[in-house]
Amino acid sequence: MVQREDVSAALARFERVPADRPDLKRAAVGITLVDDPGGTAFLLTRRAATLRGHAGQWALPGGRADDGEEPGEAARRELFEELGLGLGPEAELGLLDDYPTRSGYVITPVVLWAGAGADLVPNPAEVGELHRVPLATIDIEPRFLTIPESDNPVIQLPLFGRFVHAPTGAVLFQFREVVLRGRATRVAHLEQPVFAWR
Repeated sequence: MVQREDVSAALARFERVPADRPDLKRAAVGITLVDDPGGTAFLLTRRAATLRGHAGQWALPGGRADDGEEPGEAARRELFEELGLGLGPEAELGLLDDYPTRSGYVITPVVLWAGAGADLVPNPAEVGELHRVPLATIDIEPRFLTIPESDNPVIQLPLFGRFVHAPTGAVLFQFREVVLRGRATRVAHLEQPVFAWR
């Protein structure tokens, strides 16, 4: 099982790269780590089919930051709104690189520790499915595709017999590299599939 101290130490060694993109709206997502019978897991949702944007896509809990809100505050607020899980600032272990999206956001991934006893109540207006995904599940090699619309590779992270694309796939790949493998791998250049560009 991955320990909180191990995650904190890996993130402390990592020099994150912020995105200087004042033209984009700010957002944050939480890679929320929980204790699970199979070991440490993270929380992954499938967005509700009724949502206007990116309906049905795999996502980490998160969303747009309010004015003056720090990434950790935004990620924790969104986690509570989506899954009913309230965490304090002490749950924040660190940040990964910012990821600029094709849909006009710069996402800051915040690693959060919820530990044992996380009582989750998904909000059906936002969450179609909720999964506790063992970290070992993402300790695999992604697939990279080329598309005519971009010079950058599209990342596909195998999960549940399907593929998770960027931004979620890119963020989880960087988490795997930084925390599970101890490698400072960059992912901001990894492309999203065309269907996620709007």
